[in-house]
Amino acid sequence: LPGMKKELDCIENRVGSSNIKKLLQSNATVENVIAGLEESSFAHFACHGIQHPTSPNESALLLANQSRLTLSRLNSLSLCNARLAFLSACQTATGDEKLAQEAVHLAAGMLSAGYQGVIATMWSITDSDAPLIADKVYAHIFKDSEPDPSQAARALHNAVKKL
Repeated sequence: LPGMKKELDCIENRVGSSNIKKLLQSNATVENVIAGLEESSFAHFACHGIQHPTSPNESALLLANQSRLTLSRLNSLSLCNARLAFLSACQTATGDEKLAQEAVHLAAGMLSAGYQGVIATMWSITDSDAPLIADKVYAHIFKDSEPDPSQAARALHNAVKKL
């Protein structure tokens, strides 16, 4: 994504580059991403997300070479270190139009995989807005020596107000 570099710079400034494992371009394969999720407590995706309108388990985060990390694959994971997933990708919390009363989307898949909290979008997000949102969210969550992912909702609220 065009704004991904700026978004990554904002995160590195807040978290510290030594604390980040980056999977960029062709390195962002499904296998590498899953391995990264298994060893990390925080995950940040700056990529395209697609909601499959008729088969919600095929909704996915688009990774290297158009490979897909699908909702069904996320639902099969059990991540014991997972604390917070930030899905800076379009339509990651949209859900299924036929199952309006159910949470069938990528954000729910992250929760079922073990994340205690998930930030996701119900709409399309522009490349110019994503870095600002990420910067403000991570500034709030990492303001103390120990990051506090339980502050994700407050952090996102404050970031959207700034936007």
